[in-house]
Amino acid sequence: MTFKAEYIWIDGTEPTAKLRSKTKIIAGAPDGLDSLPIWGFDGSSTNQAEGHASDRVLKPVAVYPDPIRGGDDVLVMCEVLNIDMTPHESNTRAALAEVEEKFGAQEPIFGIEQEYTFFEGDRPLGFPVGGFPAAQGGYYCGVGTDEIHGRDVVEAHLDNCLKAGLGISGINAEVMPGQWEFQVGPLAPLEVSDQLWVARWLLYRTAEDFKVSATLDPKPVKGDWNGAGAHTNFSTKAMREGYDAIITACESLGEGSKPLDHVKNYGAGIDDRLTGLHETAPWNEYSYGVSNRGASVRIPWQVEKDGKGYIEDRRPNANVDPYVVTRLLVDTCCSALEKAGQV
Repeated sequence: MTFKAEYIWIDGTEPTAKLRSKTKIIAGAPDGLDSLPIWGFDGSSTNQAEGHASDRVLKPVAVYPDPIRGGDDVLVMCEVLNIDMTPHESNTRAALAEVEEKFGAQEPIFGIEQEYTFFEGDRPLGFPVGGFPAAQGGYYCGVGTDEIHGRDVVEAHLDNCLKAGLGISGINAEVMPGQWEFQVGPLAPLEVSDQLWVARWLLYRTAEDFKVSATLDPKPVKGDWNGAGAHTNFSTKAMREGYDAIITACESLGEGSKPLDHVKNYGAGIDDRLTGLHETAPWNEYSYGVSNRGASVRIPWQVEKDGKGYIEDRRPNANVDPYVVTRLLVDTCCSALEKAGQV
């Protein structure tokens, strides 16, 4: 008996890493991570090694049923190691693991809203050849073929994510034609990040069957069109129990160099998207407010009403590395909460 394991990893392409994958045939029956060996790959072809010393190592870190192939086949999320088994410099997961362990007692959890845009050739799905559709207004959460494009792909992707056991919590059409969103979480930092990467892989793979492509470009169409973000919802146990911790977290994200420290790691091209228009704050100004979609960080109105809950960092780009954004939020906010005695 054998099964197919699709090993998925993040490469070293800059400024935005790409997903890679390849198939391993494994003897026996799948039995979680214990049944999945480490594997090698050519790092010189993925911007992760020089040709004279090209071997790199794939270490399985999470496994899911493969909804594409079915049966006993699996999807395997991996992290990249050097041949001495230390994390490769492109491995951002390792740093998150350290921060999650450090602040695990605060029980940080995340929900990430992944926006993306379908393209057919060189134009967004739904854009007429050589022109533009009607202005934004009716596309968000719309219905009907005059406003919605790509729903068949979106539904297939949602089904594939659910079959894979991912923590998908919703989908919706977004503000620009051909633009959509899915949400992953609430989950712990490593879980939400692993699953978002796998959900992205499934998005690209599902779109193949429909002869369209999906992009995480934060500003896929220049001009008066919304960009694509990855709004990141975050809370700790203290934030879920009291409003003072909510304010402490929001204030901590605006202290000293923190705004720039975060923004410069929130995805390439962030200044194209965070202009202060199209439901964004300017990339170089930090703000927070209740129910304010033009702020850097939004406190939902229900959170203020209940006196507890979570915050939404609206700055991360669609192309952000979830291992990085979750690490930064945990490190900044949990350190501040610890210092304030709000844990």
